[in-house]
Amino acid sequence: MTAVNRRTQRLMGALPLASLGIVTAVDLLTGPGLGYLSLLAVGPAFASLVGGIRRTVLIGVLALVLSVVLALYDGVLGDPQSNMSLISILGVTAAAILATAGRQRSERELATVRSVAEVAQRVLLRPVPRRAGHLRAAVSYTSANAEARIGGDLYEVVTGPASVRAIVGDVQGKGLEAVETAALVLGAFREAAHDEPDLRGVSGRLEKALNRRLSGEEFVTAILVEADPGGKLTLLNYGHPPPLILHANGAITLAEPDDTAPPLGLATFGVEGPSPHQVAFRPGDQILLYTDGVIEARDRAGRFYPLAERAFLLKDDDPEAALEALRRDLVHHVDAPLHDDAAMLLLRSREPSPTSAD
Repeated sequence: MTAVNRRTQRLMGALPLASLGIVTAVDLLTGPGLGYLSLLAVGPAFASLVGGIRRTVLIGVLALVLSVVLALYDGVLGDPQSNMSLISILGVTAAAILATAGRQRSERELATVRSVAEVAQRVLLRPVPRRAGHLRAAVSYTSANAEARIGGDLYEVVTGPASVRAIVGDVQGKGLEAVETAALVLGAFREAAHDEPDLRGVSGRLEKALNRRLSGEEFVTAILVEADPGGKLTLLNYGHPPPLILHANGAITLAEPDDTAPPLGLATFGVEGPSPHQVAFRPGDQILLYTDGVIEARDRAGRFYPLAERAFLLKDDDPEAALEALRRDLVHHVDAPLHDDAAMLLLRSREPSPTSAD
């Protein structure tokens, strides 16, 4: 729970007693002429917003006691005004108890949904290995919907006998259908990454899986990466934002393909896939793959997140700490809930192990 949420909870928790105190003070100052006693019913009404049934009942009982005491002080106990205030307080308290019970039931259901979502996230988006072949890896996923925890962004790293293969993608759309499509892509990738001799074969398997599932104009933007120990990256970009290459000498380049290609899932329209794009990847170099939720994140002034300018945050020796620093900077830039999920995968080529002299 954020600091803002905690302050809101404390404020809402203080409202019932504060309202009873204000009504009591006003009645003591103005007397019985204006008939403020019925306003004591706002105490149990506010009590239904936070806390449990017991607290709501106690606030209701306190409101009744105050109503009787003030009626005695004003000399109106037993009058229609006093009787009406007691009936109002009893009625509102009963309604508040029912509302509290319903809210607590909804909170329990939401907690169950959150738990299921967290389990689904661990199954769908498994933690990537910290060491994958000759690479070190780290991942970050920030959901636009804090309650859902998962969405249509996807990532995976698979270590094969000769190379390391990775994917970062973004499913068109939101909700359970997007999650289902993401699961389909990840399942197909995890299997094909071990079996296929090259990235073209992997992407072909993904297309087949998606074409059996998708209909209409649904699609998945994605970028597939193959890193071999010889210092070379092969990329296939399916309509996805180009990754950042952070060279060991401090230079930063965008790994943009020579030609653009449509997203995955559109093979039935007879479109051609992308040509493999190769870049050098030496020890100490890094590649940052990300979804458009990162570069399209806006601050309160409407300015996009300047990812290339903030790439210096990835200088930490620990890839996970480096990526976390970038994620915190992204959240600080937006200073509000994200409008789209933001996934980032950082791959770093390890320095070769020193060999001891004979």
